[in-house]
Amino acid sequence: MRYNRLGDSDLTVSEICLGTMTFGEQNTEAEAHAQLDLAVGQGVNFIDVAEMYPVPPRAETQGLSERFVGSWLARGARDRVVVATKITGPGRGFGWIRGGQLAIDQAAVSTAVDASLQRLRTDYIDLYQIHWPDRYVPSFGRIHYDPAGERDTVHILEQLQALDRVVRAGKVRYIGLSNETPWGVMQFLQLAREHGLSRLVSIQNAYSLLNRTYEAGLSEITRQERVSLLAYSPLAFGHLTGKYLGGAQPAGARLTRFPPFGQRYQKPMVESAVADYVRIAEDHRMSPAALALAFVRSRWFVGSAIIGATSLEQLQDNLEAAHQTLDDEVVSAIEQVHLHNPNPVV
Repeated sequence: MRYNRLGDSDLTVSEICLGTMTFGEQNTEAEAHAQLDLAVGQGVNFIDVAEMYPVPPRAETQGLSERFVGSWLARGARDRVVVATKITGPGRGFGWIRGGQLAIDQAAVSTAVDASLQRLRTDYIDLYQIHWPDRYVPSFGRIHYDPAGERDTVHILEQLQALDRVVRAGKVRYIGLSNETPWGVMQFLQLAREHGLSRLVSIQNAYSLLNRTYEAGLSEITRQERVSLLAYSPLAFGHLTGKYLGGAQPAGARLTRFPPFGQRYQKPMVESAVADYVRIAEDHRMSPAALALAFVRSRWFVGSAIIGATSLEQLQDNLEAAHQTLDDEVVSAIEQVHLHNPNPVV
């Protein structure tokens, strides 16, 4: 396992991060602990969770992912791992979280951090992230900005001040963003610089063979501002394994059980792009998952790739795939597909 420094922080994280949004919905507490044991045993030291998890979000299960991670940490594992979690933002419902008070202001941040600390059974969070912007932005498969979607928002300076308070209180070590835009990242960075506030060290956005939009704009910020990408959905919700080709619906698969999560991938050119990438993997005697994960890991701006699993077998396969590398011939073939079919999910 390779390790990378996260932004300009002193956090060193494994290039593979274990995502936990299945904990509490598709995985029991015992299964979650088994996944954590397996991942950490193979060098993973980075765990990502969120206050709204598991997914799909429901009032009855909200917070279980953090609770399952917390009961595992209580076994004595806290000093071995970097724990990241997220505060839920407004604009997407979830009225059961914090009584529906989801604006990213001082009261919400304070309440959310304390609740996450309690569920995680720890006295500090290594990386605390805003799950999606407080303001309107097109996200989760949408890319076209529509001014009609704008809503009242907490000023970014106020959000930063709220985050800075929990850092100064020792409850959070570093802060990050998620599902953010270049404009948003630069606003957070500029205001932190101007006001002497905590500076973000990471951005958690979607990045995969099917969605390379991070490369336009945000990758330059990574270089110039030392803000690492935490790449989520590197397997594009399992599409890049090839298991959904031809309209297949594997029993127990996430998109079989929860079809709404597949909507962002129901676009005309997705199937052909996946088929092309699967063909490249087969031609070079790799699994499609290994190809997809190796590509994401090879990008210079990626601090860690977040993987999730619903079984130990699936997790083991993904961890083994994480050791694969790509030669120039494979990279060239990938770029040819991307040239003719760029970013088919956006």
